[in-house]
Amino acid sequence: MPSSRSAVVTGGAGFIGSHVVDRLTCDGYQVIVIDDLSSGRRENLPAGAELVVADVTSEEARAAMERSAPDLIVHTAAQISVSRSTREPLLDARINVLGTINVLEAARAIGSAKVVFISSGGTVYGQPDEIPVNESHPFGPENPYGASKLAGEVYLGMYRKSFGVESTALRLANIYGPRQDPHGEAGVVAIFTQAMLADAPITIFGDGNDERDYVYVSDVVDAVIAAAATDGLDACNIGTGKGTNVNDLCDMLTELTGYKREALYGPPRPGDIHAISLDAGLARAELGWSPKVALKAGLAQTVEFFRDRTRA
Repeated sequence: MPSSRSAVVTGGAGFIGSHVVDRLTCDGYQVIVIDDLSSGRRENLPAGAELVVADVTSEEARAAMERSAPDLIVHTAAQISVSRSTREPLLDARINVLGTINVLEAARAIGSAKVVFISSGGTVYGQPDEIPVNESHPFGPENPYGASKLAGEVYLGMYRKSFGVESTALRLANIYGPRQDPHGEAGVVAIFTQAMLADAPITIFGDGNDERDYVYVSDVVDAVIAAAATDGLDACNIGTGKGTNVNDLCDMLTELTGYKREALYGPPRPGDIHAISLDAGLARAELGWSPKVALKAGLAQTVEFFRDRTRA
């Protein structure tokens, strides 16, 4: 029998989005994916998911959402590179701010869709005064990407208050895992892993002591599913509360891949912050969520994915 539940996933052919699509499909949802395929891949999608090739800011994307009238919209489509956002802030704002408004306008027209918005805990707070950071920390983005994600949250709050659109923003830490794009400027785990398996040089920006909070993608999907079923939670952090510096991350991946080269070091990138990790106590209390996959186990699964893809 056909599912009585339906969902739209923007950016659903991409890294996080495709894993969300997998889970929703397994859970019995009829899933429509909206993706312009600028970085997403058709082959990431499971059988049964319908793909609408469209820019998230377009009338076509909004019409597809309104036409399908889903119970749930998971908004993962975004420009995700901090360094690109500093070079092209107008492009970053067009995709991340106008794209989010387009999604919210569709949800407003539908009247009953819950929106789960993928925000960025690694950038909306800026350089924190102390870590791990909880949701009461002041906002202070230091790059256009963080500003555009924070603007998206502000619009979510306004649509919730003024138009009754139910939503939850998940402020993610640094996400890694299978299907992450190794060719972009974001996603150090994927970039390092592919280069190491190809015995190519890798570059660490700065001195390698910058710390990030790494969360495996399946744990993020768990958070999305929990948020979809929860009303009244405006925003929460999704992280482990533990920072890992780039040098240590590189050492772990070197061991897993058998890499023989020494890493190169380059100048720090504009907009990067020194250290952050996220306190996920609110997610634990409100969503019953906590990370399940330890960093070394998640890195091993990620390396195996890229190794298998290299063999294929």
